Amino acid sequence: MNVKPDSPAAESLPGRLGITRREAIRRGLSGAAGLALAGPLTGAKAASGAAKAKSVIQIWMWGGPAHLDTFDPKPEAGPAYCGPFTKPIATNIEGIRICELLPLLAKQADKYSILRGLTHGINGHETASYLVQTGREPGDGQVYPAVGAVVSHFRGYGAGYQGLIPPYVVLTEPQGRFSEAGFLGSRHKPFATGGDPSKTPFVVEGVVAQGITDERQHTRRELLHRLDTLALTMKGDPRLAALGQTEGQAYDLILGDAGKVFDLGTETDAMRERYGRSRFGQSCLVARRLVERGVPYVTINYKGWDTHKQHFQAMRRMLPELDRGLATLLEDLSERGLLNSTLVWWQGEFGRTPKVQTEAPWNGGRGHWGKAFCGVLAGGGFKGGQVVGATDDRGEEVGERPIYPPDLIGSIYTQLGIDPEATLPHPQGLEVRVTPPIGPKSKRGGLLSEIMESLP
Repeated sequence: MNVKPDSPAAESLPGRLGITRREAIRRGLSGAAGLALAGPLTGAKAASGAAKAKSVIQIWMWGGPAHLDTFDPKPEAGPAYCGPFTKPIATNIEGIRICELLPLLAKQADKYSILRGLTHGINGHETASYLVQTGREPGDGQVYPAVGAVVSHFRGYGAGYQGLIPPYVVLTEPQGRFSEAGFLGSRHKPFATGGDPSKTPFVVEGVVAQGITDERQHTRRELLHRLDTLALTMKGDPRLAALGQTEGQAYDLILGDAGKVFDLGTETDAMRERYGRSRFGQSCLVARRLVERGVPYVTINYKGWDTHKQHFQAMRRMLPELDRGLATLLEDLSERGLLNSTLVWWQGEFGRTPKVQTEAPWNGGRGHWGKAFCGVLAGGGFKGGQVVGATDDRGEEVGERPIYPPDLIGSIYTQLGIDPEATLPHPQGLEVRVTPPIGPKSKRGGLLSEIMESLP
């Protein structure tokens, strides 16, 4: 007999210390037990439709990257707009140029498509982040789930996913802008690793405990069992059996093969150097290892792009780091035969002001700009070597082929085999589609059919 995780019986599991299941999760009992309780014991509806992509690596450019200084350069607009970046470089696709500080990505342009028509017109971090990651504008009293949570619902436990690593992982900390799980609830909340993968060891929350050896973990578990008189008095109780299963899953994650996915010590020094020893570079390497293990959705929250001041100084430091990590990720996935089934999505919540803000107090910064910005899609059923949409000569407005958040999100769902018009379970029984219907608050330019490979 199995205890359903949302049933009253499960909520009242006494546990080994006489506490409830809810309290056990809150305290993080048995290391990663909270992960396991939210894992294989929960259910989800299966996705419908054929899929080109099995996994997504979302590189979230936290703060909003400047489109003119990355994948939509405008040197002809002059230094008032392009600043010191006056010499964009050609890529390995004729006619496509990108920022001069992205030479490695220039050699990989055949693997990705650039979206230069992204737009929504919102300049606030929280609202723009919510819109870009859910496809919905706020204001109707609902908190909609982000793409990662929707994928967790359709591709996670109950839909064929068997891994102990949760199906939605964030490297290394959540945004905190909104609840990524939305009304889907805590079972689809992302597992945020914490820690820093560029450090040794990579201290993953609930999985890797710094300074505690595997032998000591085994000893602790044995001591816990010796002190467990409750197990003797309640032997055969299905509630205790459920907690025992959870404990076993937690220790399999801590001491078994599953948790070793986070151990970058098993990679060669050459591979780690190839990605770059930065937090971002090593996060890209961890992301590759996770999708290699079949994890459906991985987000890398890449901080530091809210560059109101000292913008170009920051770009000279951060763009080479981005270039090395992302270019290596695309190349590595391709070499391993994983790019066709792994969708890589690079984007922030908006772009930055095309005209450089030279006045005080910014003194050479760029502000928020939601009218026009750019993104990148690679693999997972999206063609490479393409550009979709275009901005005007100064990068201020979308001149052709506008791409709104629901267009992009719906295209991603389609390549994952998730019907954009499918419904999501709502706690109040409301009928909610995966993507919003067209209306005054949901503009559309259409799915990205220009770069979507046909489904089998």
